[in-house]
Amino acid sequence: MKNTDNTNTVLPILIATNSFLRKKTRIVQPEDISEIRKVVPTMFETMYQASGIGLAAPQVGIGLRFFIVDLMKDDVSDPMVFINPEIFEKSDEQSGYREGCLSFPEQFADVIRSEKIKVKYMDLEGKINEIEADGLLARCIQHETDHLDGILFVDHLSSLKKNIIMRKIIKEQKREH
Repeated sequence: MKNTDNTNTVLPILIATNSFLRKKTRIVQPEDISEIRKVVPTMFETMYQASGIGLAAPQVGIGLRFFIVDLMKDDVSDPMVFINPEIFEKSDEQSGYREGCLSFPEQFADVIRSEKIKVKYMDLEGKINEIEADGLLARCIQHETDHLDGILFVDHLSSLKKNIIMRKIIKEQKREH
């Protein structure tokens, strides 16, 4: 686990070219929960500052199986933490939606995903929850769960679209350095 003292209010978000984003995360064990509790507020602050609605642990260099979501419905914060999420049911109905990702700054593409899902996960108190999600929440959970498996949203695109986005990211990275 990374250093999680709260001296910084935000964590650096790994950009798409970082190979850490392609690694599968490990299952969170009971002994990991206290560290996760410490880092989650900083992750939320990082996500809010980046104008995101979801952030997976690997995006901030943590190789554990958890992510955060806050859809800010009607400008009201509704922070959720998903530890060891397991999507156990997906609807056959799928739809496309313009997705972005904090690890792909300024890049967006239409991604096809299941409209409804059922997911089982643990919260910060160690309680196992099961929810049905649809719409933006279902999409966000699928996107963030992909991150935990080393899958990026561009992996759902054609090779051509994926290559265009990756070239833009690489070009931007070179410009910044």
